[in-house]
Amino acid sequence: GLRSIPSLSQFRRLRYLWINNNKIQDLTFLIKNYYLTELYLDNNKLTDISGALKHLCSLQILFLHNNELKKLGKTVKELKGMISLQTLNLFQNPLAYDPDYRLYVIYFLPSVQLLDRKLVTQRERDSALHLYNPKRAWVMQSIAFGKRVDTSLGTTVRSSRCTQPARRPIMPSVVLLCSFCRLPFEDPEDAVLVRAMRRSLMEFSSVDWNKVTTCQERRLENKAEEPLEKLTVQFR
Repeated sequence: GLRSIPSLSQFRRLRYLWINNNKIQDLTFLIKNYYLTELYLDNNKLTDISGALKHLCSLQILFLHNNELKKLGKTVKELKGMISLQTLNLFQNPLAYDPDYRLYVIYFLPSVQLLDRKLVTQRERDSALHLYNPKRAWVMQSIAFGKRVDTSLGTTVRSSRCTQPARRPIMPSVVLLCSFCRLPFEDPEDAVLVRAMRRSLMEFSSVDWNKVTTCQERRLENKAEEPLEKLTVQFR
């Protein structure tokens, strides 16, 4: 039945706090508890959490279900700084009745893995990206390993088995450099391909050190050392 709680600033190292099943409306008593990792505020009378929780960057579990939170955007904005937040409950709040509530939370709080007792799936993350950032979703599905894939907005990326083999770009016989035409290729897709092929290379090499003889072994065995087997992989 608690309606208010005095400041907990003297407990600077406080990590776990259960104050659920009360009638709390104000959270200013948490202003100094930066080390909190689990906070249980469910079943209270909270109507707004603005300015009360954004400093809790270490928070991993937050229960806010069965309160009176109404503004979805304002509530999610308060939680954006919680980069470690993995478990979040917001159900049984008025904001949870928004038709796009779940996808909105998933998109703007990407660290959350368990939302309202339900695991966040990759399909939901893709749907949230298409809904709230369609341009980025289209770019991500149209670029594969530095090469542009022939796809249109709103379609799925085809399997690599179905993609056409890379063709050699055709250089135009005459390049027009007028104010309205500055493309050095007849087909803009060729320009994308050439730019991708000119990217710098990253090279990674690895050796099985278990097969490399030590200095002591070389002195004792007194035989020619076999060449090392080195695996080198290049990425463009």
